[in-house]
Amino acid sequence: MSFFNSIRSAGFRRGPARLLAGIGGGIAAKTGVNVWLVRLLMLLLFALPVVGWGAYAVVWILTPNQSGSIPLERWLGR
Repeated sequence: MSFFNSIRSAGFRRGPARLLAGIGGGIAAKTGVNVWLVRLLMLLLFALPVVGWGAYAVVWILTPNQSGSIPLERWLGR
């Protein structure tokens, strides 16, 4: 099984109700927590510039959208 298929099999997807990249919506959908609470917590995480923004970017690059497409996989031409 490839690295990207293992990411897809985890079942986490970027949320369909997106404001930016859909990470908050995906976390809210997977955990059952209110999407606005997740977005607020992520906003607080951004107060840690390198950690917050860096973690968000890594999660966005590796998280499939609703159709299963992963940005890093597309960029690598797979």
